[in-house]
Amino acid sequence: MTVHGPVMPIWRCGGCDLPWPCPTRRRELRAEYADAPVSLALYLGAYLIQAAEDMPWAPAGALHRRFIGWTRQPPDTQQRGTATMPTETEHRQTG
Repeated sequence: MTVHGPVMPIWRCGGCDLPWPCPTRRRELRAEYADAPVSLALYLGAYLIQAAEDMPWAPAGALHRRFIGWTRQPPDTQQRGTATMPTETEHRQTG
């Protein structure tokens, strides 16, 4: 069992105190669900819903990228940090 689980309701990693899912947990989840990407997305989608309830101030797009968006990227192109604010381009597209 991993020590990199979510600390709720702040959604920080219990192992490294980074925003959850942290890079370590992402690698673990990728390995665990290597043959089941849809199951991984469903699993993380459930956490996304909980996080959205705990953090109503967080932009939906940022939460989506943090919890689900990284799953479609090859492991070597993942970003280390997790955005919490939309970029200027995203803001223009939605605003």
